[in-house]
Amino acid sequence: MSDHHHHSHDGHDHDHDHDHTAPETGADAGSQALAEALGSSFAIVKVVMVVLFIVFLGSGFFKVEPDQRAIILRFGKPVGVGEKALLGPGLHFGFPPPIDEVEKVSITGIQKATSTVGWYYTTPEQELAGTEPPPAGSLNPAADGYALTADGNTIHTRATLSYRIEDPIRYVFSFVSASNVVQSALDNALLFTAAHYKVDDILNRDIAGFRDAVRKRATDLINREDVGVVVEDIVDLRSIPPRYLKPVFDAVVTAGQNRSKALNEARSYENQVTSKASADAESLVNLAESDRVRHVNEMASQAERFGEILPTYQANPNLFVQERLNGTFGRVLTNVQEKIFLSERTDGKTRELRLLLNREPQTPKAQP
Repeated sequence: MSDHHHHSHDGHDHDHDHDHTAPETGADAGSQALAEALGSSFAIVKVVMVVLFIVFLGSGFFKVEPDQRAIILRFGKPVGVGEKALLGPGLHFGFPPPIDEVEKVSITGIQKATSTVGWYYTTPEQELAGTEPPPAGSLNPAADGYALTADGNTIHTRATLSYRIEDPIRYVFSFVSASNVVQSALDNALLFTAAHYKVDDILNRDIAGFRDAVRKRATDLINREDVGVVVEDIVDLRSIPPRYLKPVFDAVVTAGQNRSKALNEARSYENQVTSKASADAESLVNLAESDRVRHVNEMASQAERFGEILPTYQANPNLFVQERLNGTFGRVLTNVQEKIFLSERTDGKTRELRLLLNREPQTPKAQP
C-alpha cells in the first residue's frame, strides 16, 4: 500500500512537472527565434548603414573641368582664403550637402544674360516653339514690357549680352548673385539707351549705333560695380514697334522707302544732268581753247610773214600794193571764165581798155 501510494505520488509529481516544463520550453524557442531574427535585422541594418555612409561620402567627390574653377562652401562659408579657395581642374572631395556646397565657375566659357524687360509678354513654351501670342488691341503695361524712345514713341526691345568671368573669387563672393548684377546692368542699358534714341533710328536708320550704345552703357555699369567679368558683345538685339501698331509703322516705313526712292531718282537725274553739263562745258572750253591757240598761232604766223614782207613794202609801196591786189583778185576770180581787170595807173591817170570781140558764135565741142 505504501509502495503503491508512493508510486502514485511519484506519478502525480511527474505529471505535474511535465505540465509546467512544456510551456517554458516553447517560450524559450520563440524568444530565441525572435532574438535571432532581430540580430539578423540589426546586422542587415548595420551593413545598409555602412553602405549608405560610404555612398554618402562617395557622393562628395566631384570633378572640375580644365575650363572651370570650383569653390567649396561649408555651411555657407568658403573653405580657404583668396586664391586658396579656388580648386583647379581635377578630382576633389567635399562633404555632401547640406554640409558643403560646390560652386563651379567657368573661366573661359562664354556666359549670357538676356534682357526682356522691354519685350511683350510671352511664355517659355512659346519662346521654345518660336510662336507668339496674338497681338492685343493695346499695350498692357501690367504684363507687357516696353521702352520709351527720345521722341516719345513706344517700342519693344530685347538684347542678349555675352560675357566671361575674369575674377571667379569676386564673382562668387562679392555679390549674392553676380549674374543678377549683369542682368540688371543690361536691363538698365537697354531702357536708358532707348530713351536717348529716336524710334526711326532704333528700328531702321541706326541699328548698329543703338547696339553699340547699349553695349557701352552695360559695360560701364558692370565695370563700375566691379563684378569680375569682361563684357564680350551684344550678340542679339531686336527692336520692333508695338504689335498692334505694326500696320501704322509699316505704312511709315513704306512712305520712307518711297521718299528715299524718289530722292535717289532725283539725285540720279541730277547727277546725269550735272555730269552732261560738266562734259559739255569742258568740251566747249576745250574747243574754245583750241580755237584760241589756232588763232593765236595764225596771228603769230601772219605777223611773222608781215614782218618778212615789210622791207619790200617800204622800198616801193605802190608796186607792193599792186602785186598784192593782183594776187588777191587772182584768188577771188579763180573760177570766173572771163576776167577783165583795170588797175589804176601809178600816175593816177585812167587806163584805156580795148576789147576785140569775136562776132562768130563759138562752135560747141564734140561730146566724146
